[in-house]
Amino acid sequence: MTQETGTEFQVRLADVELTHAVAQFYFHEAELLDDGRFADWLEIFDEDLFYFAPLRTNRLRRQAALSIGQRGEAAYFDETKESLAWRIRRYDSGMAWAEDPPSRTRHLISNVMVRHTAEDELTVRCAFLVYRNRLQTETDIYAGGRTDVVRVQPDGGFKVAKREILFDANVLQAKNLSTFF
Repeated sequence: MTQETGTEFQVRLADVELTHAVAQFYFHEAELLDDGRFADWLEIFDEDLFYFAPLRTNRLRRQAALSIGQRGEAAYFDETKESLAWRIRRYDSGMAWAEDPPSRTRHLISNVMVRHTAEDELTVRCAFLVYRNRLQTETDIYAGGRTDVVRVQPDGGFKVAKREILFDANVLQAKNLSTFF
């Protein structure tokens, strides 16, 4: 749903009610992650999910477009719903030693911007700050942004079909990356 203005195209922002509903959906997602309810979290995703967090590099301003990795290049995450399900099953098996005992996390979501991109599809951008603590001294803070393709369901609910996670840091200092975003 775009509107042409002269030679520019402008994507229509969602109204306040829809934006609020999507923000509540994201806050619920954060609650599921912080409560360790990963199997329930997995249900917010559509079956054809693409979950991607590309690597970043430092580039000169004239090469800024090359600073974010593309699909098929090295990435922190390059997942499907099925591969995320395998990771969750591994957590539950007790074999994920990096998460036994489990981390304590706090997912903060802000700056939620919702745009209509198709009749039943939205593009949603948001910022995140994730605090992770494990054992006594392991503490990590991740900051970044997400761009999601969200499908509006017939019942009015939402499913995430695509998620691109972009960390603000180009090198993550964490010992492992077992946190979901």
